[in-house]
Amino acid sequence: MDLQISVFLLFILFTAGHSLSCYDCTSVTGSCADQKLKTCPSGSSKCMSLTVVSQGQISVKVMAKDCAVDCQSGSINFGISKLSSSCCNTDQCNVQDAPDPSNIPNGRKCYYCDDKSCSNTVSCSGTEEDRCIKATGTFGGQSLVVKGCASKSVCDATFIPNVQNVTCCAGNLCNGAQSVTQSFLFLCCSLLSYFMMH
Repeated sequence: MDLQISVFLLFILFTAGHSLSCYDCTSVTGSCADQKLKTCPSGSSKCMSLTVVSQGQISVKVMAKDCAVDCQSGSINFGISKLSSSCCNTDQCNVQDAPDPSNIPNGRKCYYCDDKSCSNTVSCSGTEEDRCIKATGTFGGQSLVVKGCASKSVCDATFIPNVQNVTCCAGNLCNGAQSVTQSFLFLCCSLLSYFMMH
């Protein structure tokens, strides 16, 4: 009996003291070649990899890896930028970069916003972008809107800081075409920081 209690106590001590370790890097050159291993802070339960591709006059590819409190694997396409994330929950499981967001249209179309209007349309890509998304947030007293394509897993996320009223739908152009005049850059940054920090 004493042996069983001792083994049980040792098991509790070893499992309670284990911290998750993940790779950590941020790169704007499109490669996370200089990644370092880091012990995650208390509360982190996942490792994540993130790839963001901005499509405009200047194309930029950002890659990041880090520990995450919560993380959703999936894809978001805001028309002018695409984000792909991969999440896992074992030591050093984020050694691989998140895949580049797909450019292969899947037949679904959604509305997206630029700094003048939310009546632009974007072709959703890959197998993951199976929903249209609309989210609102308030920044500095100004209400902002973003729209685009998203994975069901992203739509099911329970909390994104500074973002309220996340709605997703499964039909073509189901996320509405209402016009907006305010910039949506702050809201996009908040959604991006959610994936990078959580």
